[in-house]
Amino acid sequence: MKAMIFAAGLGTRLRPLTDSIPKALVPVNGKPLLEHIILKLKEAGFDEIIVNVHHFPDKIIDFLRSKNNFNIRIEVSDEREMLLDTGGAIKKAAYFFDDEKPFLVHNVDILSNLDLKEVYCQHAANPDRLATLVVSHRDTYRYLLFDEQELLCGWVNEKTGETKPGHFSDINAFNKLAYAGIQVLSPKAIQLMNKQEDKFPIMYFYLQNCRSEKIAAYIPENLMMMDMGKTDTLKDADQFAKQNML
Repeated sequence: MKAMIFAAGLGTRLRPLTDSIPKALVPVNGKPLLEHIILKLKEAGFDEIIVNVHHFPDKIIDFLRSKNNFNIRIEVSDEREMLLDTGGAIKKAAYFFDDEKPFLVHNVDILSNLDLKEVYCQHAANPDRLATLVVSHRDTYRYLLFDEQELLCGWVNEKTGETKPGHFSDINAFNKLAYAGIQVLSPKAIQLMNKQEDKFPIMYFYLQNCRSEKIAAYIPENLMMMDMGKTDTLKDADQFAKQNML
C-alpha cells in the first residue's frame, strides 16, 4: 500500500523550534514526528511512502538516509522552490501513485490512535468514492458539512458565516465535523487534479467536486488525536505518544 506524508510546512506555530529544524523533525517522546508517522504507516502495512519537503529539506533527506528509509521504499517530493499547498503537493507526487490503487495521505503533525489500515480498507471497499476524509466531533469554527449519507456537501466558517461551495439555507441540516488531517484518495482524484493549477489546497479541490463526486466521512469511534500545532502542546504530546504511538 502507498501513502504520502505532508512534511513541507514551515511550522510557524512551533517557533522557535522550527527556526533551525523542519516541523517534521520536532522530537516527541524521543522520536521526530516524521518517524512516528512512518512507523505507524509501516505497522499498518504501508510499504511505499512519499514525503514532500520544503523547509530545511536536506535535514529531512539526511534523516531518512540515516534510517535507511526504515527499510521500505521512501521517496521525497522536493518543493524547496515553492510550497504547493496540500492539493498541489499531491498533484506533484502523482507519478508515485501509478498502480491505480487508492493511497493514504497523512499530515506529519497529527498523532492519533487511528487504525490506518481500517480507514484504507473501508475506502477501498467503496470504489465509487473519490476520497474518504477522517473527521471527528471536535470544537472548532471551521467545519466540513456532511449529509445523512455522510457525504461531503460543503464547508462553513462559523466565525464569519462564510460557506462553500455556495449558499446553504440551513447549515444545521448538515452534520458538522472537523477534519483530522488524514485522508484516502482514489486514482480518479489524480486525474481530476490535472485541471487544477500547480498550487492549490486539497479542501478547495474537494469542495469543487463534492456535488458530482462522492467524498465520504470516516468517523472513528474513540478517536484520540493531537494536532502538534504549538510548542505548548509538546509536553502533552510526549505523554500521548507514550500511550498511543509505537
